[in-house]
Amino acid sequence: MNLNKQKILTLVMLFLLTACGFQLRGQISSLPFKSLHITAPEGQTIGMDLERAVGASSTTKVVASAAEAEATLEIISAGSERKILSLSGGGRVRDFNLIYRVLYRLVDKQGTEIIPNTEVSLTRILPYLDAQILAKEQEEMLLQKDMQADAIQQIIWRLSAIKMPS
Repeated sequence: MNLNKQKILTLVMLFLLTACGFQLRGQISSLPFKSLHITAPEGQTIGMDLERAVGASSTTKVVASAAEAEATLEIISAGSERKILSLSGGGRVRDFNLIYRVLYRLVDKQGTEIIPNTEVSLTRILPYLDAQILAKEQEEMLLQKDMQADAIQQIIWRLSAIKMPS
């Protein structure tokens, strides 16, 4: 009898979680358009990564040309920079501030702006030691990839929240 109570309690909890709209992080039910075209600056991997993320996390189809798409996501610029955050008493760098910025906009098939130029900006702190130069270079590359993935996720979440004009 105790086992049945556990099963019923588990089913009730699952029902409550699904009833409140709970979704695992990264799961987007749908974007407000059926097809999307993505443009990005040459030499940037963010365009391909966005295409993969949209294809994997939503029902929206990524198309090759703007003519086929209901909306076009234009990545205007994407870049990273590194600034000195703090110095030691001897004048050596102790920490760097890594910054990753993505500027984008969304337009519909007629070229009307749905989302005007919008920037996603992310920062990470990179502790630095002269004795670990190679390791810190690898850590910096990993942090840059992490920031790009985070920016992509933020863009997709923002796209999923917009309301398309009727």
